[in-house]
Amino acid sequence: MAEEVVLLGFWASPVAMRVKIALAEKEIDYVSREQNLFNKSSLLLEMNPVYKRIPVLIHQGKPICESLIIIQYIDEVWKHKAPLFPSDPCERAHARFWADYVDEHIYPNARLLWASKGERQEAAKKSLVESFKALGGELGDKPYFGGASFGLIDIALIPFFSFFYTFETFGRFSMEEECPEIVAWAKRCSQRETVSKSVVLDQHKAYEFVLELMAWHGVQ
Repeated sequence: MAEEVVLLGFWASPVAMRVKIALAEKEIDYVSREQNLFNKSSLLLEMNPVYKRIPVLIHQGKPICESLIIIQYIDEVWKHKAPLFPSDPCERAHARFWADYVDEHIYPNARLLWASKGERQEAAKKSLVESFKALGGELGDKPYFGGASFGLIDIALIPFFSFFYTFETFGRFSMEEECPEIVAWAKRCSQRETVSKSVVLDQHKAYEFVLELMAWHGVQ
């Protein structure tokens, strides 16, 4: 029943988008409870008292936190649908490595791109582009990172497609020119219904949110 699965998330959060995609891939009905990131709910604070952040998946009253951990949980609990992780242990470890790479390199540099100026911003842009190129090298000529099958690495990275325009605007560069294989992959992924219904495809809307976030944090 849908009441057994609740997602605490936020429409513009890439990590929340990941969980939405994973739930959609597994065809799991769930209740979405949008959170106010500037005024956190008592439910969010109760379900994630350590980090106090989204996303949180509540399954039968029990919370699971952190997006990549949630995706693994979803894959292990709902095994009747196509797997999100490779079955081979080595390939599974490889997928986890690159999913972690996205968290360690894409998100931090993207945040610095709009939260800094001058040399720090330029360094963040350089690192962000290099990280996308590294991911492009891993992708190669495969349709998805896992080959023919859409899986963990794709789910970890595709939500950042929402912010390509933001990256380009603040970094003053072109994703198409710098990382054409990643742009082509992102467009291919966006054709999947599970992605199109879960990811913010209006990149200008995502950009407007970043401007609001900057104003809230007092970033000029």
